[in-house]
This record gives sequence, C-alpha cells and structure tokens, in this order.
Amino acid sequence: MTMEATRYEDGSITYPGHPRGPGGAEPVETIDLSEYTAEVITWTTSMATPPGVREPNTLAIVEFDVDGEPVRAIGQATTGEIQTGDEVRPVHVDELREPGAGIREPESQDWDGYRFEPV
Repeated sequence: MTMEATRYEDGSITYPGHPRGPGGAEPVETIDLSEYTAEVITWTTSMATPPGVREPNTLAIVEFDVDGEPVRAIGQATTGEIQTGDEVRPVHVDELREPGAGIREPESQDWDGYRFEPV
C-alpha cells in the first residue's frame, strides 16, 4: 500500500491526488509519501470519537517536503506524545477503526491506512 500524492504539470503536489491540480494543471506522476518524513504543523486529541475509532484519538496535520514542494496531510498519530515541530513518518496500519462498530458493512470498504509515528 502506498500513501499516494500527485504531482501536476505546474510542479504542485496534492494529497490526496485529484483529476486536476490547484491551478487546473494535469497530473503527471504519483509520489509515495510513505518514503518521506514530515513535520507536525499542529495536532489535537479527540476524546469523543466516532464508533470504532480509538479513544482518545490524536490527529496531526503534517507537512512533507517533496523536492522543495510542501505537501500537507491530516491523519491519526501513533501516540499522544507528539508536539508541533516533531519529525514523523507514515506507518501503515491494517485498521484505522474497528470495522464492525459503524453502520457500514465491514466488507463495504477498506479500513487500512497510515498513522504518523515520531521519528
């Protein structure tokens, strides 16, 4: 599994990718953000989470530097022990939430994804 961002003709990069870039440019390649580290821009801890999501649940907005181009992402942290400015890396997990706890059928979607772990 990859944490796939998209680079566009104008050099901009978004995560997740889109059919058109921020200025309307066409996509030209994908980039696996799991091969990079990022800096925590800000974070928060939710104490009232949706069904099946761990409680407490620390979330972070992080910024990757991909060839000088900033790319931001939001996601769960592996620990509540993070601070603004920390260096983190994406780590794949099989379940971001417990599949049977929500209203969706567990087979109806993928439950895996990435969390951010301090380096």
